[in-house]
Amino acid sequence: MSLEDEKTNYLGMMSVGKKGRICMEREWISEVYDKILAKEKKVAERNRSKIPYTTKDGVFDDKGKTEICWWTNGFWGGMMWQLYHATKEPVYLENALRTEIRLDENLMNRQGMDHDSGFKWMPTSVAHYHLTGDMASRNRALLAADNLAGRFNPVGRFIRAWNNWDGNEDGSFAGRAIIDCMMNLPLLYWAGDELHDPKFYHIAKMHADTAMNYFIREDGSAKHIIEFNAETGEYLHSVGGQGYGHGSSWTRGQAWAVYGFILSYIHTKQERYLETSKKVADYFIANIPESKLIPVDFRQPETPAYEDSTAAAIVSCGLLELAKYVPENEKSKYKDAALEMLKALADKRCNWDENVDNLVEKCTAAYHDPEHEFSIIYGDYYFIEAIWKLMDKELFIW
Repeated sequence: MSLEDEKTNYLGMMSVGKKGRICMEREWISEVYDKILAKEKKVAERNRSKIPYTTKDGVFDDKGKTEICWWTNGFWGGMMWQLYHATKEPVYLENALRTEIRLDENLMNRQGMDHDSGFKWMPTSVAHYHLTGDMASRNRALLAADNLAGRFNPVGRFIRAWNNWDGNEDGSFAGRAIIDCMMNLPLLYWAGDELHDPKFYHIAKMHADTAMNYFIREDGSAKHIIEFNAETGEYLHSVGGQGYGHGSSWTRGQAWAVYGFILSYIHTKQERYLETSKKVADYFIANIPESKLIPVDFRQPETPAYEDSTAAAIVSCGLLELAKYVPENEKSKYKDAALEMLKALADKRCNWDENVDNLVEKCTAAYHDPEHEFSIIYGDYYFIEAIWKLMDKELFIW
């Protein structure tokens, strides 16, 4: 066989190998998609009146009864809209509409309004409006966007995170901003487009620039909480927040940054946001353990070593979006990393028992919390969103 024949034969085998791998990937994605549909219809039917956060003995709780202003209360509605968009099953529509209406109590509670309005009203009211043109949903989402824009500190160029948790507005929280807010900026981009008002874009971009300059370290890791002087806008210091501590690398924060910055790029086409998303994504990928299961903090000690499946699900969504906007020779790096983490979740961290309400297991809200490695609703939401992206079934709500 000549050298040219050997080269042709090798390239042919490579082509067959690549086609085979793609075929296997599609088969796996389709199987997981079908398993989600089989389980979630029963889960939705059992939990028609709830807005869940976690499970106890496999049964969803109901934050709608205990904490209607809780920041995760939009994700159940988001799951329902994603499932309805794919299947048109009435139970998902009913649950989504019920969740959205119940969140009106939050919308009318000033103390309960904070930087997380995007997490609450993008997966509920904006999703509803996108699908049906419902004007009441549009109104809810615009009220939430107005409130989020009103949290902007013009001298510091950041969106304030929380009101004082005890309700005593002594100014002690006025200078706090967090990396999570990158994921709430799409509510402002949506409002800017809907109202043809550039104010919303200006606020979102100024916050994104501040996050890029102060939250993202040179190595691509992200800080969680920044304290600014609310009077002057001066940077004061960072706070460890939900990670291991000051200077650590909280993985869910890294995930919010990867996904949040690529979303800002999608909405603005500003290259600096694409490059920042890549920078954080490269850092994240370089630190993924061999198991592909993600710790709470990349810099946590060997013991106790807690896990956070939500970080894997969220960053997978971000990586899949990022892969759409990078040069061809970079796409596989981001998509393959997402697929590896999603496969690890599906094989090792998903509970496929249709009698158990939650899907994703071993989620952790914060390293120093008393409880670790339990189910959290946004773990389920982002895992479903990621699989829907791979199946081209997604209702893109961000």
